[in-house]
Amino acid sequence: MARNDLQGSLDLLVLKTLSQTGKLHGYGIVLHIQRASDELLRVEEGSLYPALHRMEQSGWIAAEWGLTETGRKAKYYRLIATGRRELERAEKSFDQLVKGIRAVLRYA
Repeated sequence: MARNDLQGSLDLLVLKTLSQTGKLHGYGIVLHIQRASDELLRVEEGSLYPALHRMEQSGWIAAEWGLTETGRKAKYYRLIATGRRELERAEKSFDQLVKGIRAVLRYA
């Protein structure tokens, strides 16, 4: 893997979230990951926002300002075509990682 596993995992979670939900602001992404994982995964905002910025710079996501349900100004993120391709690559890479870990755990 080119990036470390933790950063790659966060990218995968964010890209997958945006592919499932459409457009979300940062806090919405945090909540979706938390709920979808049955509260097992918690993404700290201090990790999320630098990752969102990096993914936006990489051309995987696009952002625009809008209003939240409560009327607050927030930046909304959405997946774009290059991000969909990166998501496919990241899912395959993650599947290979899990396959390798399972093999090691079964090794006797």
